[in-house]
Amino acid sequence: MSPVANSKHARETVDTLPLLPFPPTVLAVAGCSGSGKTTLADQLARTLGGLRFHLDDYYLDLGHMPLEERVQKNFDDPAMIEVPLLASHIAALARGETIERPCYDFGTYTRMTGRTQKVAAGPFLIVEGLFALHYPELAPFYNLRVYIDTPDELCFERRLKRDMEERGRTAEMVRYQYNLTVRPASEAYVRPSAANADLVIDGTGALDWKVERVMTEMRMRGLLTGAS
Repeated sequence: MSPVANSKHARETVDTLPLLPFPPTVLAVAGCSGSGKTTLADQLARTLGGLRFHLDDYYLDLGHMPLEERVQKNFDDPAMIEVPLLASHIAALARGETIERPCYDFGTYTRMTGRTQKVAAGPFLIVEGLFALHYPELAPFYNLRVYIDTPDELCFERRLKRDMEERGRTAEMVRYQYNLTVRPASEAYVRPSAANADLVIDGTGALDWKVERVMTEMRMRGLLTGAS
């Protein structure tokens, strides 16, 4: 099946799926790389029985350019995300619909041709990513906006540990990339987005404490009606 035919089939499949009988509650969780946002979002999804929805699969498809040019792109720049598609998919999920999310190959910096992942909306949707609070197009869909405020030194320590243990990188490689793109992008785009948050959480605290801070805020806002 061609990519066009596959895309058409995916749309038709999604259109025939039933909607949820209620609109999901949508949370945004943002913070710098290494802030602990993914860990918090994962735990919130487990606690609430919801879905963690990360933004990474919405990076632009760079298949039109040579690989040597792709690797030079700054993936810590919010301009590298296909925001119109991302916004349309979050809007659909916020309506209780099901979407076909693109699959991104980070080894080649391209979308996997003809491949998508079906994502079904649930009672809670946790939108998580560096730029979750940066794009104004996403703001109307959020019921609660959370920012994890973590000191830069701790962010770097966590990223260094992750990249060396999970991605096979040397300390020099991690430090070079962090200073070249990660820290500047954090200062320019991510940390300023804290101004858009309803709740700012100290990233140095224990995970249980962070989860309880979010749950308490949700109760105060009436977002846990009928939930324990």
